[in-house]
Amino acid sequence: MQAHATVLVYSDDANTREQVRLAVGTRPASDLPPVRYLECATLPAVLSELAEGGVDALVLDGEATPAGGMGVCRQVKDEVFNCPPVLVLIGRPQDSWLATWSRADAAVTHPVDPVALSDTLAILLRRRVAPESGAVAHR
Repeated sequence: MQAHATVLVYSDDANTREQVRLAVGTRPASDLPPVRYLECATLPAVLSELAEGGVDALVLDGEATPAGGMGVCRQVKDEVFNCPPVLVLIGRPQDSWLATWSRADAAVTHPVDPVALSDTLAILLRRRVAPESGAVAHR
């Protein structure tokens, strides 16, 4: 099993990135390894981190500017081979259709609900990271 799971958090707003880190904490679920965060404030930074590899999941701010998280999601799903699962933070529940358009694997409303965010991120991470129980990761 991996020593940690790497989660890339993208938002132009440092407070939003902090909210995600604080909501999820060091471990979204007991059967997953601790989380290591990569924080990105720009699209070029996101693309650079993805090019380096090792990212297990992405949390993208749908309200980020100038590149919104949903557009970023669609771009990385098109351009990144074996793209990690993506969770998009949406401003309103009515925006879930946009998250579907962007090909996000999941969407959670912002401001973040710590339980919903942790549970959803745990589901996505299990697709890429083998749980501690020794079970095979689902991809």
